[in-house]
Amino acid sequence: MAREFIVEADGGSRGNPGPAGYGAVVIDAATGETLAETAEYLGVVTNNVAEYRGLLAGLRAAHALDPTATVHVRMDSKLVIEQMSGRWKIKHPDMKPLALAAGGVFLPDQVTYEWIPRDRNKHADRLANEAMDAGKRGEQWSASASTAELDAGGRAAHSSPTAGTATAGTATAGTATAGTATAGTATAGTATAGTATAGTPTAGTPTAGTATAGTPTAGTATREGRGETRDRPPLSGTVATTDKPTADTRAARTVASPGWSSAPDLGAPATFVLLRHGETPLTPQKRFSGSGGTDPALSGIGQDQARRVGEALARRGTIEAILASPLTRTRQTAAAVADRLGLDVTIDDGLKETDFGAWEGLTFGEVRERYPDDLTAWLADPEAHPTGGGESFAETATRIAATRDRLVAAYAGRTVLLVTHVTPIKTFVRLALGAPAKSLFRMELSAASLSAVAYYADGNASVRLFNDTSHLRP
Repeated sequence: MAREFIVEADGGSRGNPGPAGYGAVVIDAATGETLAETAEYLGVVTNNVAEYRGLLAGLRAAHALDPTATVHVRMDSKLVIEQMSGRWKIKHPDMKPLALAAGGVFLPDQVTYEWIPRDRNKHADRLANEAMDAGKRGEQWSASASTAELDAGGRAAHSSPTAGTATAGTATAGTATAGTATAGTATAGTATAGTATAGTPTAGTPTAGTATAGTPTAGTATREGRGETRDRPPLSGTVATTDKPTADTRAARTVASPGWSSAPDLGAPATFVLLRHGETPLTPQKRFSGSGGTDPALSGIGQDQARRVGEALARRGTIEAILASPLTRTRQTAAAVADRLGLDVTIDDGLKETDFGAWEGLTFGEVRERYPDDLTAWLADPEAHPTGGGESFAETATRIAATRDRLVAAYAGRTVLLVTHVTPIKTFVRLALGAPAKSLFRMELSAASLSAVAYYADGNASVRLFNDTSHLRP
């Protein structure tokens, strides 16, 4: 009769992506004995990569004990369990090779998968934490230093160590104590507006001066027992990463990793990463391009910008959903990013650009020459409409506020990419800062730039970054 093993596995990333590790334990299903433990520090990877690496290590440890055994995998990662069970598609390019490798350790009919709550996965969770703690000290995890709590009743290890797998020694059953991590507090930067000198529009919306939102002082958002952010944005600042990490060699280097942090004492925020579409033929000419014009497509430069944004967001690994304005340029930008991230795009009419009426396709100077009185009124009063019955900035703000409230409720605790336009993005930022309507003319927003605003359950918001175009540089 074939033996039956239980594999419990977990992985974590303190920053997502950030310093990461996994832990896995092989248990004899008949006796409840711990047969093997394995854990490893991975360098800087995402939480999902660490979870898959934990699964793969656990399966390999079980296979080394008995390749004919049946295996029941238990993990608290809904993503991994659903994908490995075949119920969810595996779209992310970093996940596919790991899932393929895990699926090839045993024959498919030898392995079953079960999701369990996190509090029932404490053994593997503790091993993952130990691996991350060891990595922080510049060491590799070893079984001799393990303090992983065993299940009630105790599990005595009785097998010999296998390659790459540490075997647990005798342990005294005790009460598992979740590891603790100290969380910092994210401090929102403050936008400093330049002096308004009307007459220098960005494509889509006239602007004057330049406003730059400050960079956050990033703390560390924690997950109980792991000290890591699950499906949350990465921290900003300098982090360690690795080149082709292996169990034996890790070449550490540091890179600047811009991102968005969370304040755990306020709960997980809904984070909107705001992406302005790439260039169109009208963009470099600084022409009004709203929702009532010719609906231009991306230029060749704009298509390249969209591709670069996709690559940058893939490296961050934080986007969980993509929404886009219905206009062609935003749909094309969103499609390029979604293709890289393996996500679908949802069209949302609330994200469309302001309708600039008769000014569509004109430069600021041409509008001033043809409609001087209307332009003067528009610059002075957010209630004023462009010539020909376009949308006022006050009306745009009402629409964006309603869209914001609806999306905050729908995506609480998640990080969402909103592919939209100049005026909506400036309005999101303005409303988050509590700035007056005239501040719209004091912000410069580049094509294919990223901005981020986080919305907390208590109604407060923080601007995390604004007009970031670092990903577009060679």
